Amino acid sequence: MTHEPHSPMIDSNRIVPTHGVGQPRNLGRLRKRTIRGSRRTGAMLVLVGIVLVLFCFAAIFSVDVAYMQLTKVELRTATDAGARAGIESLSRLQDIGLARAAAKRIASQNNVAGAGLILDDSDIEFGTSMRQPSGKWLFQNNGSVTNAVRVNGLRTHDSASGSVQLFLAGKFGWGDFQPTQLAVATTLDRDIVIVMDRSGSMAWDLSGTDWKYPPGKSRAKSYEEAPHADLSRWAAAEDAVSAFIQELYGTPQTEFLGLVSYSSPGTYGRVVHPKAARTDAELTINYRTVDNAMRQIGQGPIAGATSISRGIDEAIRLLQDGDNARPYALKTIVLLTDGVHNHGRLPRLSAEDAAHAEIVIHTITFSNGADQTQMKEVAEIAEGKHYHAPGAAELEAIFREIAWTQPVILTH
Repeated sequence: MTHEPHSPMIDSNRIVPTHGVGQPRNLGRLRKRTIRGSRRTGAMLVLVGIVLVLFCFAAIFSVDVAYMQLTKVELRTATDAGARAGIESLSRLQDIGLARAAAKRIASQNNVAGAGLILDDSDIEFGTSMRQPSGKWLFQNNGSVTNAVRVNGLRTHDSASGSVQLFLAGKFGWGDFQPTQLAVATTLDRDIVIVMDRSGSMAWDLSGTDWKYPPGKSRAKSYEEAPHADLSRWAAAEDAVSAFIQELYGTPQTEFLGLVSYSSPGTYGRVVHPKAARTDAELTINYRTVDNAMRQIGQGPIAGATSISRGIDEAIRLLQDGDNARPYALKTIVLLTDGVHNHGRLPRLSAEDAAHAEIVIHTITFSNGADQTQMKEVAEIAEGKHYHAPGAAELEAIFREIAWTQPVILTH
């Protein structure tokens, strides 16, 4: 029997073309496609690598930019603080050496890039700062009137603090950061109005139980007599205002001074008060006018209730609309009372009016019977300070201190 060689079955639905012996005809094409795919993958890897490098550089740059901005803010804060401290010390102590030391000390307490700012003597200048017609301020080193301090805050290679090392870029040897900042702090001229309580209790002594009138006068006639020239509260107020004036003569700025007194309207014996508050001395550079007005009030009878708000209102009017009110001078009220507000609207409402007009109110309570709580509120609203004087010596010391409490602004 003859066997025929086995022939593979042919599936008519599946024809595999061949190229050569035993090879599919599309194998070359597959190889070409594989080579092209490999090339594309390699190109993508290179592109991804480049993007990652650029992203890293961008991240480094953004971190250091943020750090540089933070350092600038810190340097400005430290420089401003040093300038403020310098001029405040100069106003209070009248000593340039001490003022320079104060500027250095406060600047060093403010961190810049993780370390306190160190100032050299040459970084601190004293001079005159004047407002120009354009509204800008001009600083003149060693001017005729010393009313300003200029501080040059430096974080450079040759400064006492040195330059600022960048957070990431510095690690790649790209250098450092050298910011600078200039600040000028100036004390300004002031228009000041003393607002004095002239209610009946200001004729008392500090015990609050005795009327210090001339001997031999009956209590019934006390409102018709002048307060005691030495032992009354009014006499202590006169001495305190005189001390205040003495201090103003020594300040480096020019202050205009006025006087307002208040009680309540009405008739008290022979004393007639048509208004609760009145201007006793217009704003003036002649401080004797104010001193004389205080003593003139004390030479006659004083009486009435305590209308503190009306005293504040009259002082606001004087500071804004008085004949000598200066548009560019800072406005200050020094308010004294020995009692409790009991006539007119609430003092806090008048304080709000003062604050709206950018007028500072310093309050003084004289004697332990005065309403300290309400006067603290008034001072807080009008951005001033409250003082308490239990006696005449304390009252005089307070007035002297307020005279040297100079307003300071940054004019850089």
